[in-house]
Amino acid sequence: MADGARREMQLFLIGFIIIQICEIFSVGHFPLNGVVRRAFSAVHIASIVATLWILMMNGAVGFQILDDGTPLSLGLVFGSAAALFVGTGYIALDTGFGWTGYWRDTLASPNKSYSLYTLYQLVPLIFLVTYFLLETILVLRVLGEKKPMLYLLTAALLFAVGQVFQYVISVHLCVPTAGKINGGLFETLFTALAVAMVWVFWSSITEDDWPGVGGEGGEGSGFT
Repeated sequence: MADGARREMQLFLIGFIIIQICEIFSVGHFPLNGVVRRAFSAVHIASIVATLWILMMNGAVGFQILDDGTPLSLGLVFGSAAALFVGTGYIALDTGFGWTGYWRDTLASPNKSYSLYTLYQLVPLIFLVTYFLLETILVLRVLGEKKPMLYLLTAALLFAVGQVFQYVISVHLCVPTAGKINGGLFETLFTALAVAMVWVFWSSITEDDWPGVGGEGGEGSGFT
């Protein structure tokens, strides 16, 4: 994995940036009318699904099923992510605006918007767990290393802490502060730290591919 792997990881980072921008307008209490906020929320959900898919695909790239960085590899990663983005975005928009009424029954109690719940919560979690498992197999069984697992486990822990703030601690912050502070603030922070650790992890298992590392010409023990 040389320069190509960086381009595929860059797709993930671009997706994460889009997510962060959308969060400002969808969950950041930015003053918007309901129509605009629903549109940003749809893009937000679609970006999460597509970006986590790209992350999972980055986990598969390490096994060199296809040469990374090639038009075929990049096309498959970007094309499949784009298809998920469009599909998820449409479902979110149709649910929010009721264009066809097809998803209207998913908004009724007790199944409060289970279609979006599945796309927003369960599908990204499956992608994330799959990435973790793929990278664990790659590091321990293929590369025979242990140190990179420290970075990967740290990323998983930071992400988990962010989710605890979002779904458990948030209510305890909202009530005493009259909603001025909630768990979303800390969830965003810890998720950003988790992404940073994913980058550190990725760099640690590809460092021998960087120029000047691992010998002349960048040759070393990385997965080449």
